[in-house]
Amino acid sequence: MSPLLLLPLTPRFIALTLAILSTVGFAIALALDQQSILLATGFSVALFLTIVGTIDLFQTSHSVLRNYPILAHFRFIFEGIRPELRQYFFEGDKDGMPFSRDRRAVAYQRAKMALDVRPFGTHYDVYSDGYEWMAHSIAPRPVAKESFRIMIGDADCTQPYSMSVFNISAMSFGSLSANAIRALNGGAKKGGFAHDTGEGGYSPHHRENGGDIIWELGSGYFGARHPDGTFSPEKFAEVAADPQVKMIELKLSQGAKPGHGGVLPAPKVSREISLTRGVPMGEDCISPASHSAFTTPISASRCARASTSCTTPWSASARAGASSWVSPARSSPAASSRNPATPAAARPASPPRTRPDSARWSCRTRSSGSPTSTARPCTSWLK
Repeated sequence: MSPLLLLPLTPRFIALTLAILSTVGFAIALALDQQSILLATGFSVALFLTIVGTIDLFQTSHSVLRNYPILAHFRFIFEGIRPELRQYFFEGDKDGMPFSRDRRAVAYQRAKMALDVRPFGTHYDVYSDGYEWMAHSIAPRPVAKESFRIMIGDADCTQPYSMSVFNISAMSFGSLSANAIRALNGGAKKGGFAHDTGEGGYSPHHRENGGDIIWELGSGYFGARHPDGTFSPEKFAEVAADPQVKMIELKLSQGAKPGHGGVLPAPKVSREISLTRGVPMGEDCISPASHSAFTTPISASRCARASTSCTTPWSASARAGASSWVSPARSSPAASSRNPATPAAARPASPPRTRPDSARWSCRTRSSGSPTSTARPCTSWLK
């Protein structure tokens, strides 16, 4: 028998073949008994599947639909519900990224003002390679009383800032909604910590609740730029004089887009974003790969000193892939003629991670292939 005659019976086309045969069978049965609702329903379903399979067979957009008429739709259905299947049936309490189910549950409970404590014990594999834990000291001391704040700015700084060690990291207006910006800044106001604007600019929504602001400037100079995209010292000084702006972060390079810069497509440039960033509506908003106002960290420091009208500490951050660095905060030369009302033009250097109770805890990591552990400096401290 010719292979072409057997083709409708192959697994690829069997669903379409059965749909066609069912349509013909139900049509004949319905002609004999036109009052049967069951036969009419079966005919309608079979006819619908036949039409879908025929369209799949002759369309040219999806090869999987062409090769597996009707059946391929189940693939797209399962792909659509895959996140729900994984979350509710297969995902462990510790597996979710970027936040596990356990951590999300705590966030939900706190948002509802419900009980948010967790019992002692763990579901983690404490014998796995890389597992970290804290061992109690044999000579504990009382918990330290000092606040978790660090003063940014030395004697030459006219407006130093007492900064919390826990703050809101850079997330731009545009990537976050207006309501999200208001909520984050309101939280910063209540908690007494700083809110980093991200390189998307210092928007009106950042100003509403009065939380401390770290104004981030990237290569696009949003909020401090000329119409051609170059840096504007006058606009920079105007925004920097806002008393809510406590520090200024100068981002030297793109972390998420190293070497390429970034683009906000024209349809996403709303009127609010246009006014906040100082870019025209209807055009792509470009974050260049490099700065136009300077080329080296040394020239960046000169640019920062020349643009700010006060004696302030300054620092810069660079991001490339997974690594980042922040330069030590440095103060510019004293200048008595500068305006003391202008805030510190800096992003503070990463403060040294001091151990609040150095004799109380040590941080340990399980080494591969070894049942013992080795002490090392902790990158974070939990009490």
